[in-house]
Amino acid sequence: MRIVVQRVRRASVTVGGEVVGRIGRGLLLLVGVETGDGREQVERAAARFATLRVFEDEQGHMNRGLDEVGGEILVVSQFTLAGSIRRGRRPDLIGAARPEDAEPLVDALVAALRAHGVKVATGVFRAEMEVELVNDGPVTFVWEDGALPDKPTGRMG
Repeated sequence: MRIVVQRVRRASVTVGGEVVGRIGRGLLLLVGVETGDGREQVERAAARFATLRVFEDEQGHMNRGLDEVGGEILVVSQFTLAGSIRRGRRPDLIGAARPEDAEPLVDALVAALRAHGVKVATGVFRAEMEVELVNDGPVTFVWEDGALPDKPTGRMG
């Protein structure tokens, strides 16, 4: 599972001209489910994002979580995150889970986040979506867990 996490002031998803999901301050999660992903990745992701401290305290340090700032999460399925553009001129999407495998995992992630007490809005699986956001900071992270092997970080020690 590969997730792009963006701290936002607000974000929304529109499908067919209609807003289907909207949040204020919080996190936008662009979720790419990869072949081989399962409930383990879902549970780790939900625990991570429900408790992630990326909101600033009075000293300007990233020291507060969603619960402390009244934040929400917008979950948007994005299968292209499981793709690769390392070779050739067209994206290789072979690593993306089949829709019938990915959709239940995205739904499970939403349910697990809600079970952690997080207010969650969503996009629409397999729909052509327009995602609008105001990135706060900007603060953006990439979280990977699952089917892809660990990559060297370039850090020593």
